[in-house]
Amino acid sequence: MRHRTRYQFGLSLLAGFFLLAALFTILLYLLIPETPATRGPLLLAAFVAILLGSLLCILFLLRRLLRPYRQLMGEAEKASLTAPANRSQDEGEFVLETFQSVVAQLQKQREVLEELRSEASKRAASAEQFNERIVASVPSGLIAFDGNGRSTVINAPGRALLEVDGAALGQSVATLLQHLPQLAQMVQQCLETGRLFRREEIEVISSDRLPRRLGATIAPINISPEQNERGALCLLTDITEVTQLREQVALKKNLESLGEMSAGLAHEFKNAIAALHGYVQLLQSLELDEKGTTVAASLLGEVRNLSEMVTSFLNFARPQPLHLEEVDVKELIGECAGELRQLFAQRRVELVITGTAGVSLAESEALIRADERMLRQVLLNLIRNAAEAIQDSQTDRRVEVSTSTERDQVGKQWAVIKVRDTGEGIEPADLQRIFIPFFTTKATGHGVGLALAHRVITQHGGTLTAANSITGGAVFTVRLSL
Repeated sequence: MRHRTRYQFGLSLLAGFFLLAALFTILLYLLIPETPATRGPLLLAAFVAILLGSLLCILFLLRRLLRPYRQLMGEAEKASLTAPANRSQDEGEFVLETFQSVVAQLQKQREVLEELRSEASKRAASAEQFNERIVASVPSGLIAFDGNGRSTVINAPGRALLEVDGAALGQSVATLLQHLPQLAQMVQQCLETGRLFRREEIEVISSDRLPRRLGATIAPINISPEQNERGALCLLTDITEVTQLREQVALKKNLESLGEMSAGLAHEFKNAIAALHGYVQLLQSLELDEKGTTVAASLLGEVRNLSEMVTSFLNFARPQPLHLEEVDVKELIGECAGELRQLFAQRRVELVITGTAGVSLAESEALIRADERMLRQVLLNLIRNAAEAIQDSQTDRRVEVSTSTERDQVGKQWAVIKVRDTGEGIEPADLQRIFIPFFTTKATGHGVGLALAHRVITQHGGTLTAANSITGGAVFTVRLSL
């Protein structure tokens, strides 16, 4: 029966109270005086009163005790997952079955939730690893800052460009970029105002003491729009080679235009100078006094000097075709050093030929396709200029010629020749004009040597650049394709 359990519980209570009433009656029987007239009715009345009281207590207790049970039964009927035909007739068993079914369902749901949590954790870990791979594979330097201005992400190219290690993570903008004040100022402004900086160019001095140019793009990141918290993402790219090539192309176009325009004029000058040279020689053949002879000799020297200048300019304006052959760069540098040995001895300058701090030019990489005669003239000009750039009053008198190889951003390999002196360096304003014909800072010479060297290297598909070293002196860098 449906209410079987509660009836069993009630009968158990009734039996208990009946036994209690019997015991209480026996106790009264023992305590009441032995008066036959009063003992029987009194005991009966007490027994009936106790029994009625017990029934009332049973009803009250049943109502109180079974109230939670009835509520549990109601909830069990609502939550029952068992079909009515399969339910137990016993209320206790029905509640137990319902409880077990609910526990089993909760266990299944817990297992499902665990699987979902595990899948979500795997997806989060996979997404994090994917983001890390993306950051690591970006060829540009990537630096991220949080709302407090502390670095949260620095990829490998970023550490290389900033020349920092992994310990830099978590540093503030001012600390991380203390050697790049211009970049630090832009990042700070982006964090404070949300300003976007596109393709800004920054000049830095690298660890090899040479200037480099970085392209910077700085964008704000909305970390928490509700709290108005803003971060910054900084992308850095080394555009030194791009900038140099851009300047080389512009200079090449200017020089080509200048050469084409002035070649004809220089040719006419040369004809006039030849005629003037003949007249001066004719004048010298006449009988002149001492003063006239001196003037004629001075005039002839000036004519020859002018003729040499025009010839040099014509060589620049009308470049000769290249005769390419296999040239051993190391051997060629050694030969140039031998030719200039006397000059270096006279000027008391030490000539040092070494590999760079990077990768020295290997034997198999020392051979390049070049015009040996023209390349020799370029190296002689650069090494001679380096020796002449050292003033007589300087104590550190040294010229270093180093060779190495390097790869550019597209993987192309280059042979690199650097000529470094310990002179006073080049004025920053002159760096942009040093390869223009007839520009010179020396008391002697026509200012055509460097322009001609630049033209030759450009003809070979290479680059010739000039810069100042942070320790003093100038550095000329020749790059030729391997």
